[in-house]
This record gives sequence, structure tokens and C-alpha cells, in this order.
Amino acid sequence: MGAMTPLPDGYRIVTVPLDRKDEFRAVNHLAFAFEPDEKTSEIIPDQLEWDRTAAVERPDGTLAAVHASYDFDLPVPGGEVACAGLTWVGVRPDERRRGLLTSMIDFHFARSLERGEAVSALFAAEMPIYGRFGYGSVADDVRLKIPRGARLRDVPGSAELTVRFDTADADRHTDLVHTIHTAGGAGRPGWMPRSSDAMRRGRVVDPPAWRDGGESLRIVTVHDAAGEPRAYALLRRKETWADPGARYPVHVREAVALDAAAAHRLWSFVLDLDLTVEVNTGMLPADDELLHLLVDARGAVPRFSDNLWVRLLDVPTALEARRYSSALDVVLEVTDARLPQNAGRWRLTTGDADASGFTARVTSTDDEPDLRLDVRELAAAYLGGRSLAAYARAGLVTEVAPGTLLRAATAFSWPVAPVCSWVF
Repeated sequence: MGAMTPLPDGYRIVTVPLDRKDEFRAVNHLAFAFEPDEKTSEIIPDQLEWDRTAAVERPDGTLAAVHASYDFDLPVPGGEVACAGLTWVGVRPDERRRGLLTSMIDFHFARSLERGEAVSALFAAEMPIYGRFGYGSVADDVRLKIPRGARLRDVPGSAELTVRFDTADADRHTDLVHTIHTAGGAGRPGWMPRSSDAMRRGRVVDPPAWRDGGESLRIVTVHDAAGEPRAYALLRRKETWADPGARYPVHVREAVALDAAAAHRLWSFVLDLDLTVEVNTGMLPADDELLHLLVDARGAVPRFSDNLWVRLLDVPTALEARRYSSALDVVLEVTDARLPQNAGRWRLTTGDADASGFTARVTSTDDEPDLRLDVRELAAAYLGGRSLAAYARAGLVTEVAPGTLLRAATAFSWPVAPVCSWVF
């Protein structure tokens, strides 16, 4: 670990216990310009882990900046790795540009490594912030605006499934949503599990302040002949009238299916609700089945955005935690300005292949490098959704040994697009 960034005189980083939660939250409300009303706060479960919250404290004992993390197991190609999910990062507006964020990031890295967490992950409120700390953008998500009645290609078995439409209820539907979400995302890198009851319940609660004039949250579920659920969508419609009549939009918070037939039945129903004119999906993977099922994909307006960002804290441990798509023997010369123990040359050699891909061993070496890259680009390629070859074309990866780039890019790639379906 490199030297910690110094704070202004009299400032210090402290852990924040539960009895200071109001102070902690107040800083974040100032940083993000929001403040939930009392009713909303009562409805939303507290998802923070109060042994993982920290802040920068001023000389007078008040808090100037805050952050927290979650204890996650990040799905990676063919496996998983211990991960610190960085969240609630905020600096008071009157304390910006004083090095507080940099000090907190250094503190977060140190604590995460002490816990044995080889990577950190986050959603970036502003895209330019985290690259300078070595985080790489590992995935994109896509949101679609689809006209009502959009046709889907046929899928065998869809017609035999039944649909139920209900008002979402956290007490009745949290377990159903969690079960399908977990199974539906199995094998997809980045599909972060909701590791606490509060996180699971938080996806189904419906504070009135979140409705923006729409109806209560509804849930659509798809069931097989035995009545077992196979898919769900959480959505709301918003009453809108204009010439020549009803123009309701549908806003989907989240939709997950266990197989193609269930996905087809789910979207066939959602895309043809009475009074509606369009469906706005939530975050979908870039290779989501809906994109392939639409007969007229041009009729759906896509909006792509960066999704998960990942930082490799322990390069050899992180690289050994995943599987690779093909055999590879490569020496990577890595630069890392914040964690010098990651800097240097690492030989990645794949071993035997199993059903989940090729295993790898990563060791420090003095051998000549095949590729040179920063830890940011290595992190970006980590989940298999970004191409090392593309970064080389952008001048961000250097091929030293001819032919190595293509082999490495192929091995690091993965056939399933990474995504995290919810913002933590």
C-alpha cells in the first residue's frame, strides 16, 4: 500500500458507528442535493453495514466527507471474488478540492485489503471521477424505449406459461424476486448478489415519493404449469391523457427471467398493456434476450450507459479468481500509481480447462513483458466485457511481443456480457 494522502491540518479519518448515522446521512444529503422525507426514510430499509462506514472528521468533530462499503462476492467469469462494494461516497460542497476524497479512497483500499477483498466495485455518479484511482469501466447497460405492441419472435413453450398481475408487496414478494433474480443472473459476470435482507427488501418497497405521479408499484409474474414462478417485472404506469386519448408510459424498475420462454411471455404481456403507448425498461445487459426477440429492433430506442466500475486491489489474487476463454501464457507489465505492490511484471499462465473455462496461475516475474498496461485497463477487461485489443487501438495498451495482444484479448473475453442489474 502506498503512502496515505495527507488531510488538511486537524482533519482525520474515523469509522462511523450506528449512533452517528444521522450525521453520516446529512453529509450525503448535502453532497447529492437530496433529502428524503420522514415517511420515505421509514419505508426504505437501512442497507448500510455500520462496521464498514467511515468519514473525514473536522477539527471541531463534525463530518466533512463520508463513504461506506458492502461485503460482496463479485461474480467474475467462471467464479467469484471477495469484493468491497464502495457506496455513499460524498463530500460536503464547502469541503471540495481539499484532498478529502483521495484520502478516503486510500483508506478504503487499505481497509479492503486488510479484509482480504481483492477488488472494489462501484457505480460512478460522475464518470470522470474514479478512473484516476485505477477503477475501470467493466460493463455497459442498455435501457430501451419500446412502442406498445412491438412484436417478438416466437419461442417454444411461451404460450403454455401463465401471467399474474398484482400490486407489489415487500412482505409477499421479496423472496420471490430474490430467488428469480439470483437464479436468472447465475453465470453472468457483475451480477452482484443482494447480500442482506435489507437489500432484498429495498428492491420491492414503494415509497410514494418515488412514484412521480404514477401508480403504486406493480409486479408481473410468469408461472409454469405447476404454478412455479419463472420471471418477474416490477413496473408502474403513469396516467397520461392527450390527443387522441390515453398515452400512458410504462416504467419497468427491473425484469428478470429464468429462460427464453419465460422472458418471451413476460415481455409479451408488458408490451401490450391497455392504455399504454410505450414501455421504458430498466437496466438490461447489453446482450439481453429482449434485444434478440424484438422483430423490429430499430423501433426500440436504446440508451447505453456505463454500468459497473471495478478496481483491482490485489492483482494476482484477482486474476486467479476468474476463468479464461482460451489458453494463455503472457507477461503483463502493470503500472499502478496508488497501490505500488501491484506494479511490475506478472506472468499469467493458464492451466487445465474445466466446464467454467481455463484456470490461471499468476506470479511475479523479471521476464520481458508481452503487454504493458495500467491497472485501470486491466480492471476494465477483468469481467470479459471490454477488449484489450480495443484499448490497444486507443493507445492505452502496448503490445511488446507481436501476436500476444490477440491471444490475451481472446482469453480475457467472455461469452456473457457483464452487468449489475441494480445500483448499490
